[in-house]
Amino acid sequence: MARVFIARLVGLSVAFLQLAGCLLKPDFERPEVLTVPTFRDGATDVLTSADMPWWKLFNDPNLITLIKAALEENRDLAVAMARIDEARAILGVTRPDQFPRLDGSGGAVRSDPSDATLRTVGPYNDFSLLGRLGYEVDLWGRYASATEAARAELLASEESYKAVTLSLVAQVATAYLQLLDFDRQIAISERTLKNRDKNTVLIQERFKGGYTAKIDLNQAQIQEQDAAAALVAIQRLRRQTENALSVLLGHTPHAIVRSAALTNPISPSSIPEGVPAMLLDRRPDVKAAEQTARAAVMRVGVARSTQFPSISLFGVLGLNSRESTELFTSDGRTWSVGGNLLGPVIDLGKSWSRTDAAEAQARQALKSYESVVLQAVREVEDAMVAVKTFAQEHEIRKVQVQAAQSANMLSRRRYDDGVTSYLEVLNTETSLFQADLARSNTLQRYQSSLVQLYRALGGGWQLPDRPASTDSGQL
Repeated sequence: MARVFIARLVGLSVAFLQLAGCLLKPDFERPEVLTVPTFRDGATDVLTSADMPWWKLFNDPNLITLIKAALEENRDLAVAMARIDEARAILGVTRPDQFPRLDGSGGAVRSDPSDATLRTVGPYNDFSLLGRLGYEVDLWGRYASATEAARAELLASEESYKAVTLSLVAQVATAYLQLLDFDRQIAISERTLKNRDKNTVLIQERFKGGYTAKIDLNQAQIQEQDAAAALVAIQRLRRQTENALSVLLGHTPHAIVRSAALTNPISPSSIPEGVPAMLLDRRPDVKAAEQTARAAVMRVGVARSTQFPSISLFGVLGLNSRESTELFTSDGRTWSVGGNLLGPVIDLGKSWSRTDAAEAQARQALKSYESVVLQAVREVEDAMVAVKTFAQEHEIRKVQVQAAQSANMLSRRRYDDGVTSYLEVLNTETSLFQADLARSNTLQRYQSSLVQLYRALGGGWQLPDRPASTDSGQL
């Protein structure tokens, strides 16, 4: 009965000490950052783009193929996945410290001590087979805090992986849209160069016949070379964009297969915006920052526990004998139990300074989280105003191109009829060329702004076969 009472008493004492440690562990509260219920430009909508997977946002099969290739081969994404594995392993190292540890040991020794140290004369043997149980009572929540910090870091690494995925898909889509824009601009430049080459030939014939001045010929040659230079510059940018996209795909630079230049790869005409508070649970970078802040707060508990003494319990049970034949007999049994208390007496403020440093790091992490939230809201606001204004600008550019085409046609007639100088023709041609390029670029920027809004809202980039951590539940 006495042994049962003692065992129960020890069990209750250990449970109480563990509970005390949990009570002393720091509490984490997510800072309140958002104070407005809606975005500045945009209506609240229950359905958000975060509910739409990326393969439903794009209707271009070539773009979808490129995105899938990037998700399989991109090196930065592979690094992010390796960080998840690292964080999971660290959690596996940290969590067992909360529980007793059992080690086994065995040995066989033959020694001959000097007569001056031991009374034993002559060589002797020592055989042992022992089980050692050790446990440090988590009185101050050190190991509970360390475990929660490691778990939060694992969750942060998983959210960082999602953030890298989100960014990667947006980069691939944006680069693809830029390639389509460059294809359109090259077609415009080639058409303009062909027309200007015809103009130069025509002006040269008129100059030889004495019907026009040499300055008109020089101006025509200048305009032709200007279009040629623009064409070369755009070709250079297209090749560099292909190289950048190839690296995102995890390959050396190569030609990118894509659709026709006038293809519209974006499916929806508009994307519901949702509300700012949605970002706290949608944006992976915001969630990663929150878990990083949680880990920093938990590490304050780890540092604070070093200011107080620790209690360790140990026990040994096994066999020990000087003769191998007696090791497994009743005489060979051995056991011992005990405990010790270890704590700082004079450490010249080292443990307090360690706590101060951890608290400062926690404040940094909390402020960083607040900064990430504010930046996330800003990115959504920027993307929404970009979608709205680039759509308006593109409509304006289309009207501008129509006016430039009409002006160019009229100026040519006026020049052929001898009513105006060739300078007017040059001006209208330049205006038409620039308006065509601007319309193409504005279309690309409008489409890219849709991608950026989708990215800023933080959803839809998940993979169906994404491996999930067993420790990804609520803390």
